[in-house]
Amino acid sequence: MAAKCLGVLLGLLLALGCSPQAEAARILGILPSVGRSHYIIGAGLMKALLDAGHDVTIVSPYAMKGAPADRHRDILLPELAAAHDVSGPDLFQYKSAPNLFVLYLVYNEIGPLSSEALLQHPKMVALMESGERFDAVIVESFASEVLYGLAEHFGGQLLVFSPFGASMWTNELVGTPYPYSYIPHTFLSYTNEMSFWQRFANALVGHVDKLYYRFVFLPQQEAMYRRFFPRAKLTFQETLDSVRLAFVNQHFTLSYPHPYAPNMVEIGGIQIQPPQELPADIRKYVDESRHGVIYFSMGSMLKGRNFPEEKRAAFVNVFRGLKENVIWKYENESLPERPQNVLIKSWMPQSDILAHPKVKLFITHGGLLGTTEGLYHGVPMVGIPIYGDQELNLARAERAGYGVKLDYDTLSEATIAAAIRKVLDDAAYGERAQTISKRYRDQPLGPAKTAVFWVEYVLRHGGAPQLQSPSVRLSFVEYNLLDVYAVMAAIALSVLIGFGAVVKALLRRLGIVKARTRPVAGMKKHQ
Repeated sequence: MAAKCLGVLLGLLLALGCSPQAEAARILGILPSVGRSHYIIGAGLMKALLDAGHDVTIVSPYAMKGAPADRHRDILLPELAAAHDVSGPDLFQYKSAPNLFVLYLVYNEIGPLSSEALLQHPKMVALMESGERFDAVIVESFASEVLYGLAEHFGGQLLVFSPFGASMWTNELVGTPYPYSYIPHTFLSYTNEMSFWQRFANALVGHVDKLYYRFVFLPQQEAMYRRFFPRAKLTFQETLDSVRLAFVNQHFTLSYPHPYAPNMVEIGGIQIQPPQELPADIRKYVDESRHGVIYFSMGSMLKGRNFPEEKRAAFVNVFRGLKENVIWKYENESLPERPQNVLIKSWMPQSDILAHPKVKLFITHGGLLGTTEGLYHGVPMVGIPIYGDQELNLARAERAGYGVKLDYDTLSEATIAAAIRKVLDDAAYGERAQTISKRYRDQPLGPAKTAVFWVEYVLRHGGAPQLQSPSVRLSFVEYNLLDVYAVMAAIALSVLIGFGAVVKALLRRLGIVKARTRPVAGMKKHQ
């Protein structure tokens, strides 16, 4: 009887499509960016694949902590970070830089220099000469197109991830449309509802960005590709077209709805782990905060210690007058005239702090990781954008009603205090953050399991060409139907001309219009 029941159970499982766990794949992650926020997204993706039982090798300036040694290998390139002086550059200098100048730096310095340094590094050269093969190669999409050649070199499917949302250089790879009418450029502070002049500026910046990318940046990347992959069978363009999957650090509940190609997948928040117990000193400080806690961090690249003295003093003076306690990620051992209600540390377990119910406000630079973690935990924000996508993220916060944006150039005790009190004293900000948190958490799988599913799907189906949009193989003229519209216009013009000729001839026959007569050459009029 027991055997019969067991047989029935097995039959039901098979009927429901249950199958053994997929065989572990060998996956290579290329995470060249010196920005820790970019690395954290890539590391979150690689950790999800590790947790799913796959073997993972990561090439990066940073090491992944706590990963199983039998299935994980770090190929550390710390020189990449050292070359950019990531330990403490003053990035506040970019606050007044035009957006196109920041893009210029990405295209001409940050992306190419990181890629070249990685490909020339002795450890990377040794890996490339080792003869190793991987099932999939996952590369950060951040002005790093030359690195896509590593997929063919190692014999794996090419997947990419964007540390931003659906940026132009990631959309181009999979054919995702980017309508400037309602999707703001990554480096502009617009929302999805723009005025005429905002749409004008958005389209102008978008097209200038795209023209520079296609006709200046990509040819430079192609030259690097030929230099580092001289024996590649695929051309550079064929390599770009071979991207099978693009992950984006975004989710529609946290930003705006986007039109996506089938092989572009949202994994926003993949770095967020279940809350861990806070370090003893921080836990004690938070637990003893009778009026709640404000958490203040300018991210991993911007340093609180680099605030100009007058702006730092403004924060100190405002915090001194608060009844709430403040936890400040501050990279020096001491803070001049530090108030008693301010705790400083050079590193903070940010997501774990934001998860604590006593945290009432998050003061942030508006980076995508921080704002995502803040919203995940339902914490309203005061934001001070400096560069990149921070303006966009905080414009979204103001429009959605869960945050207030401060202008760095006009920071003062008055503006800081007013913004803090506005968010803390108006319950609507916290309620809105909680609403978005509930929407974001309402996912069938969550970002980690979603990412694993799609990676395994691509591997199960031989690259899953059925996901690829045919638009990646169309020229600009074909994609925008300019040739079709030109023929349509020619046909319409021909029809109009023909119709006009028919009407004119008919009117002549009816005598309504007389035919013009021309004098015969050589004939003279009689006097």
